[in-house]
Order: sequence, then structure tokens, then C-alpha cells
Amino acid sequence: MKGRIHSIETLGLNDGPGIRFVVFFQGCKLRCAYCHNPDTWNLNEGKEITPEELLQKALRFKPYFDRSGGGITCSGGDPLLQPDFLIKFLKLCKEHGLHTAIDTAGFGLGNYEEILKYTDLAILDVKHVNRKGYKELVKGDINEFKKFAEDLKKSNVNLWIRHVVVPGITDGDNHMKQLKSLISEFDNVEKVELLPYHTLGVNKYETMGIPYRLQGVKPMCREKIKKMEDRFVSV
Repeated sequence: MKGRIHSIETLGLNDGPGIRFVVFFQGCKLRCAYCHNPDTWNLNEGKEITPEELLQKALRFKPYFDRSGGGITCSGGDPLLQPDFLIKFLKLCKEHGLHTAIDTAGFGLGNYEEILKYTDLAILDVKHVNRKGYKELVKGDINEFKKFAEDLKKSNVNLWIRHVVVPGITDGDNHMKQLKSLISEFDNVEKVELLPYHTLGVNKYETMGIPYRLQGVKPMCREKIKKMEDRFVSV
């Protein structure tokens, strides 16, 4: 069995607790208007690797994990697009006592219950709160997200919620109320992170010849983000 990997970050600090070995899986079915890694979209690109080979790369950093309370994070793209490979890799990680996390938009190919059996932490990127907005912003059907969300609710997996706040799109009061309501449906929520929209990936679109759909939208004000975050302290 082989999977396709876009890249690896060996000493990550932002994708789970402690020092992380972050594996960026190749492939994503969503087309987020603000995506800063469009080079991860195509599932047929990236480097092929076996779960065992990937594990050996990770184990070199186990002393860092042990000292910091860190571990492995499977990110993307979206790791849920390679479920069989993901499950095999997560199983191997757990066999070696490694903390596992998946960083996902919850939009994949199913088999979510099995994936979550070997997951300690889910970092869930909530793209939008309703069907229309989800379709317009990321070109996807929110029902697939809901399938993953339902399996996540049934699991005992700890949860971090992330949400990108885009001016004029996902920053309204009613939107934030709906987001808080959605988050309240989950147990085990350890953290809610509101991420300010930025334009750091625009140059990749120019290089790849892809139209950037949020042309002209200015980066989100960090001060406004801080005020919004106060709403989620008690979630």
C-alpha cells in the first residue's frame, strides 16, 4: 500500500500539542476561495510512500515528542481522501505509542468511524455554517462534512475547531451565532481558533494560472478577530 504525500514538516508547533511531525497529504476535493495551498489539490501528484516508510521517518523525532507531549499530525490537502493509507499509518503510530492528530475539513471518502478509532485529536476546519455558503465558498456539499461530524460526535476524540474569518463572508454576527451553535453540538472541544483571512498564497495562483476568487478582499483585521473570540470562551 502506498499513499501520496505533498510534504512533511518535522518540527511543527501549531498543529496539535507539543512538537509535531506534520504530514501534508496530497489531494483535496474542496476548492476553498482562500486556500493558500492549491498545489495540494491534485491527488495524482505528490510523492508516493508506504505507511511503514512514513512511520520510520517519524520515529526519528520520537525523543522530541516524548519531551514535549507531541506526536504525529496528518494534514493536507485532506488526509480523509486517502482513508486506507491513513488508517494503516495511524495504526502503526498507535502501535509505537505516538499521539495522533488529523487536521481535516471533514470532507473525504468515508470510513470515518474506523479512522477515528486511531485518532487522539481532530483539528476540524469548519468552512461555513450553512449549505448555500458552503457551496459558494468551497464548492462542496455540506452533507459530506455533516457525515464526518456525526461520526466525530460519537467518538471520544478530543477536538480543536478552526474557522477562517473572511471579511464580508464569514464575519457577520448571525454567522458567528450559527457557528457557536454548531460548535456546541460537539463534546470534548478543547479549543476554538478563529483564523484571520490572509492573502499570502495569492502568488501560487498566479504561478499555477488559477483565477483567485477573492481578488480585492483585504486581509481580516486581527483586532476584530480578538473581539469575536470572546464569544467562544464558554463553548
